[in-house]
Amino acid sequence: MSWAEFLPLFFLAVMGLSLLAYVVLDGYDLGVGLLLPLANDTEKDTLIASIGPFWDANETWLVLGVGLLLVVFPMAHGLVLQALYLPVTMMLIGLILRGVAFDFRVKAPTRYKPFWNRAFFAGSLMASAAQGWMLGSYITGFASGPVGCAFSLGIALTLPAAYVLLGAGWLIMKTEGDLQAKAVAWARRVIWPMGGALVAISAATPLVNPAVVEKWFGLPQVFGLMPIPLMCTLAFFAVRWVVTHPEVVKAGYGWVVFANTVLIFVLAFFGLAYSIFPDIVIGRMTVWEAAISSASLNVIFVGVAITLPVIIGYTVFMYRVFWGKAGSLSYSSITRSSPSTINAKSSSSRLLVCSVLRASSGVAFGSSTTKSASQPGSKLPTTPPSPKPSAAPAVCCHHSCEGARLSPGLVWPSRPT
Repeated sequence: MSWAEFLPLFFLAVMGLSLLAYVVLDGYDLGVGLLLPLANDTEKDTLIASIGPFWDANETWLVLGVGLLLVVFPMAHGLVLQALYLPVTMMLIGLILRGVAFDFRVKAPTRYKPFWNRAFFAGSLMASAAQGWMLGSYITGFASGPVGCAFSLGIALTLPAAYVLLGAGWLIMKTEGDLQAKAVAWARRVIWPMGGALVAISAATPLVNPAVVEKWFGLPQVFGLMPIPLMCTLAFFAVRWVVTHPEVVKAGYGWVVFANTVLIFVLAFFGLAYSIFPDIVIGRMTVWEAAISSASLNVIFVGVAITLPVIIGYTVFMYRVFWGKAGSLSYSSITRSSPSTINAKSSSSRLLVCSVLRASSGVAFGSSTTKSASQPGSKLPTTPPSPKPSAAPAVCCHHSCEGARLSPGLVWPSRPT
């Protein structure tokens, strides 16, 4: 194989693995968004905190995958976008709505918080359902008949269910106590609907794409491909066994749910990749037909060789830094519901300032209550003069220093409202 023939395959692999990384990484936080209505107000904050450091960076993989499709395979990008314009628009609206709701649910007035919670759920549902519809349309070769629409609708319902299971597995790892028990219950509820829908979709795929039949059921490839459905089955029942035995989760094996759900996604991805290769648009265009010139690919190769390790590096670093159990969500040291409440770090710093202010209150700055020692005949007072009180008591930073007075010339900011 020549270098010119290898480059399109290389970019196809990078693009596919980028989209797989997006589906897995952004899939769990889409699943958490779909589970948001099932939690109470305190638990909702913990759910958001569990994905807070990760969700925005997870979408980088979508940008990389679609960007490569655009610059490396522009003809395929034109066909795909033309056929999927509406679901792509719905997905983007959903992702934008999620991003806006993520910030405004905390920073907006408290009375609007339920609205932004619902907006976050709606954005998650729109994005996940649109992705399912796009996948179904892609597998059918963008068929517009009743069978193709029914197949796309089936995946549009199956993918959100799979995301919910993935999100529940993430919460089992990231939470503890009652919320962890709820996450186990949520996974237990969704596992059978998701499994049944996945089997139905797998059985219907050869009907909507006849080329799959020869690739999967011909001899001898049927024996080589048999491990894929067998491993999916084992992973499914491993998840079921853990979620039906809460004591296993308490023993520290809750990660099995998330890991095996990811394994199902990975196996399904490689099964799909095998089914459609070497086409990039099923039945219309191969990967070599869709690629741009080799000279342009060489330039893009340099950029990808630099960009891809950076993305992988900061993704790994981010997960190492923020790994662990999720805690309560806090965007600032002073909460909106109680202005006098401050976090421990800010409180200790302000107490130190208060102590300095109290110590300085015994010295008059700029005071002229006595004659200057440099004037002839003046005597130093035997006791320090009393400090001249300020016109009005200053508002202190901590409730234990309420009413403390500042020396003249020092200004303390007003109490936050």
